[in-house]
Amino acid sequence: MEPTSGHASHINLAKINQKILSHKKLQLNIAIKGLNCSRPQTLVKASDIFVDAYKEGRKYLLETEAKTICMEYGIPVTRFKLAKTWKEAVKFAEEIGYPVVLKIVSPDIIHKSDVGGVIINIKTAEDVQKAYEQILENVKRHKTEAKIVGVLVQEMAPSSTEIIVGVTKDPQFGPAIMFGLGGIFVEVLKDVTFRIAPITENEAREMITEVKAYPLLRGYRNLPPADIDAIVKILLNTSRLVTEHQEIKELDLNPIMVYERGAKTVDARIILE
Repeated sequence: MEPTSGHASHINLAKINQKILSHKKLQLNIAIKGLNCSRPQTLVKASDIFVDAYKEGRKYLLETEAKTICMEYGIPVTRFKLAKTWKEAVKFAEEIGYPVVLKIVSPDIIHKSDVGGVIINIKTAEDVQKAYEQILENVKRHKTEAKIVGVLVQEMAPSSTEIIVGVTKDPQFGPAIMFGLGGIFVEVLKDVTFRIAPITENEAREMITEVKAYPLLRGYRNLPPADIDAIVKILLNTSRLVTEHQEIKELDLNPIMVYERGAKTVDARIILE
């Protein structure tokens, strides 16, 4: 599954509760003073990725780059490898384990599904080869001049409760973190909650319980209870990422599959200023 639009970019900060913003502005000022006294530890790999993107004139990170940064900050992602040939794709699929998903990796293609750049639920080596060749053919047909870095081979995460974590940077308050359940809850019902980074563990837990769909996370009918601690950790690590790297303009982790134990980010998108 792939996000077709940047949910974080649609955050209407004007609708965020003003009481929360006033409270968080005070906390943010305190946090900034603390950071000035003690410089946060920046992860070298993430910084290198940002530098390389800027050198290449890119503000949109490749999915491999975005997921690597997520891993550096303790945000769980699906297993993945970048293949340059169909033989490599088969090799990586065997290592990761079937079923797998193949996705085009190109700085010129943001919405992969729109150009036939995503094929899911691939179960055999023969189908991997076919999917690899089909994706390249699809991309060349839709975007002849697109630079192709390779094809991402990733595990196909089992279906479960979907959540979304997004970030957009407000000129006055800085990074604003959004949380909600995926699918209809965010697309149609706009059932989301916000906080200004950096956030505390208590604030992360408040965000989770504030959404109207929270009862689904506790388990409902055939849905098992979701790992709330895993969600809290994702929110806290996302907060740390965007606080330490103010060059991030937007971030979308959508969907994140949450299980009874653990979670996995299926798609990750990062846009720089």
